Amino acid sequence: MGRYVLRRLLQMVPVFLGTTFLIYVMVWAVPGDPFEGKCGDRDCPESYVSAMRERFNLDDPLLVQYAKYLGNLVRGDFGLTSSGLQVADRIAATFPVTLKLALVALAVEAVIGITAGVVSGLRNRGFLDSLVLVSTLFLISIPVFVTGYVVQLVFGLQLGWISPTVTSPTIGNLIVPGFVLASLSMAYVARLSRASISENRRADYVRTALAKGLPPRRVVGVHLLRNSLIPVITFLGTDLGAFLGGAIVTEGIFNVPGVGGLVFRSILTKDGAMVTGVVTVLVLVYLLMTLLVDLLYAVLDPRIRYD
Repeated sequence: MGRYVLRRLLQMVPVFLGTTFLIYVMVWAVPGDPFEGKCGDRDCPESYVSAMRERFNLDDPLLVQYAKYLGNLVRGDFGLTSSGLQVADRIAATFPVTLKLALVALAVEAVIGITAGVVSGLRNRGFLDSLVLVSTLFLISIPVFVTGYVVQLVFGLQLGWISPTVTSPTIGNLIVPGFVLASLSMAYVARLSRASISENRRADYVRTALAKGLPPRRVVGVHLLRNSLIPVITFLGTDLGAFLGGAIVTEGIFNVPGVGGLVFRSILTKDGAMVTGVVTVLVLVYLLMTLLVDLLYAVLDPRIRYD
C-alpha cells in the first residue's frame, strides 16, 4: 500500500505541473494586458504599469514567469494581489467556509442519494422506484441557480422557515445551501446507486449468500452494498472538487462568504494572482480526492489490492 501511495504521489507531480501551467497561461498570457481597465476609463500611468509588471514578473519569458511562480508556491507563497494583499491570507479566510459548505453538500448528496438509490434498486419497478426516478428526473431538469432562488423565495421569504441569507457560516446554517448545491449531483448518485444495486442483486455471490441462509439485511448491507458503492464512491470523490469550484452560484444566492464570491470579484477586477491561487488549490483538492477514492476501493472490495 505504501509503495502504491508513493507511486501515485509521484504521478501527481506532472499532472499538477501541467494543469497549473495551463492555468497560469490562460490567466496571465491569453487575455492580453492584465492591467487594462484597472484605472477606470483612463489609461493607467506608465509608472503603475511598470511596477505591476515587475511585481508579477511579466517582463520575463513565459516559462521563467511560471518557474518563479512555482518556486514561490513550493514555499507557500501564493503572491500578492494587484492591491497588495496576500493571496494566501484571502484564501485562508474564505476557503474553510467553502470547504464546510462542500462537505455539507457531500454529506447530503451521499445520505439522501445512496438511500434513495438503494431503496429504488431493491424495489425495482415498484411505487418507490417510480417515485425516485421521477424525483431525480425533476432535479436533473432544474438548474442549481433556479433551485436556489425557489428555495430562498418560498421557504425563506414567503414561509419564513429558513433564513434567506447565511448570517454565520455554521453547519446548521449551511444545510439549506448545501442541499441546493448537492441537488443535481444527489439525483445522479441516486440513479447510479439504483443501477448498481439492480445489477449486483442478481450476481452469483448474492444468490449464494441467500442460499446459505444469511439474513437479507446482512446480504444487502455487507455484501451487496459494499460492491455496489464502488462507482458511487468514484462519483462522490470527484464531486467534492466540483462543489468547491461550483459553489460560486450557491454562495451568491445565500450570501455565503466563501471562495466563490472571492473568485467572482477577482474575475471582475481582473486580479489574476487571486484567480490563479484559488484554482491551484482546487487542483490540489482534486488530486488528493482522486488518491483517496482509489484507496477506498480496497476497503469496499477485498479483491482489490495495491502492491
